[in-house]
Amino acid sequence: MVEKEKMTAKELLDRYARGERNFRGVDLSGADLVAENLSDIDLSNSNLKGAILTYANLSNAFLDGADLSGAILIGVNLDGAHLDGANLSGAKIRIANIYVIIK
Repeated sequence: MVEKEKMTAKELLDRYARGERNFRGVDLSGADLVAENLSDIDLSNSNLKGAILTYANLSNAFLDGADLSGAILIGVNLDGAHLDGANLSGAKIRIANIYVIIK
């Protein structure tokens, strides 16, 4: 089993602000990303277990195969997001905008 690169919310946000969008396979378990703009981000196959994504903008995000179990997705914008194979078990979901792409 390959270990995922552990990343803090601050590190992710700093790199995102510099224009990076590819964060495939990172470990952001438990990250606090409340109300953050993460549109067009690629978090495919990432560990977002227990992440707090309340009111975050994940429009057009790639979350294919991501583990979002136990995540808080209240008011999140998932317009155009890709969630094929994502694990949403136990997630608290109340979505503001949603048009997801699932293959």
